[in-house]
Amino acid sequence: MARIVYGVSGEGSGHSSRAREMMTHLQEAGHSVKVVSYDQGHRNLRDDFDVFETEGLHIESVENRVSLVKTFTDNLARLSNGVRKLRELRHACFKDFAPDVVITDFEPMTAYLATHYGLPLVTIDNQHRMRYMAFPRAEHRKKDALVTETVIRAMVPRPDVSLVTTFWFGEVTNERTFLFPPILRREVLALEPGRGEHVLVYFTQAFESFFEHLRACGGERFIVYGAGRAGREGNLEFRAPSRAGFLEDLAGCKAVVATAGFTLMTEALFLRKPYLALPMRGQFEQELNALMLEETGCGRNGRAAGAETLGDFLYRLPEYEAALRDHPPHDRNRGIRAKLDELLADGCALARGFYAARRA
Repeated sequence: MARIVYGVSGEGSGHSSRAREMMTHLQEAGHSVKVVSYDQGHRNLRDDFDVFETEGLHIESVENRVSLVKTFTDNLARLSNGVRKLRELRHACFKDFAPDVVITDFEPMTAYLATHYGLPLVTIDNQHRMRYMAFPRAEHRKKDALVTETVIRAMVPRPDVSLVTTFWFGEVTNERTFLFPPILRREVLALEPGRGEHVLVYFTQAFESFFEHLRACGGERFIVYGAGRAGREGNLEFRAPSRAGFLEDLAGCKAVVATAGFTLMTEALFLRKPYLALPMRGQFEQELNALMLEETGCGRNGRAAGAETLGDFLYRLPEYEAALRDHPPHDRNRGIRAKLDELLADGCALARGFYAARRA
């Protein structure tokens, strides 16, 4: 059995939710897993796994647009603590634990230390779609795509194997990259979807200006998470964070209106829910998610987040529902689990083989 350091980005909950599924599988298979994460990832995983709390990067936004100033100042303030945490991480997770392999879900410190200590590095994330998979590129977004790829290279410079999760499949650009359907939580896989009368709305940070468009749709009922408050305001019902409550409302809604985060979008696709994606301006991955979603026909790219966009989306729900019925079924995480087992079998022989080939 292998000793595994598993780095998990702490930005949002998507990274930690899919890492939980993979790490649970690894532990059930008998492997030893040392988790490295921060912020939301640390909070989500610390009660169930052996987690080392590190420091990490953050993206700050205002009104669904990335704030470069807030992002820069927030990360600059964390710099000195990050250096100290890196020293602690080297001792606790690499020298003392002595891993056989490193897996990272877009967590850079573990990725860099894997290279430093000569260990095979496996990535499991959706970000590497933008580095190793061909995808549709609008002419005016080519510069953004190049910048995003550069950032991914900086975060995870030399992966030996990339297990990429995606709901839109393009050609891979090397023999070290393997594409799989998105990793879904066990709680989501167990849901029995229905079609209620409410629309689920979710934002990771407050987006007050958009609520006016929701209020204007007086004939619709919106259940809203992520606004930082609870209570009913006309046709809007704001709810406090609740993992079980959110999943119940997701399973029973007739549609979803939310930012273009990968995890919720893929859960909605699995549950056959039309999705209006409001990509965070200035975040290329979310804009790409929204574009890919629209190409599937299962939802709309709501980059122009206005009343007309919302009204058009609600009017076309039957069209999206028809497309969702034809959307390929999910493999319930079987494919990516099997590939991970293959990489770690026989003392991580295949992972070590990719490592050797990468440096030949």
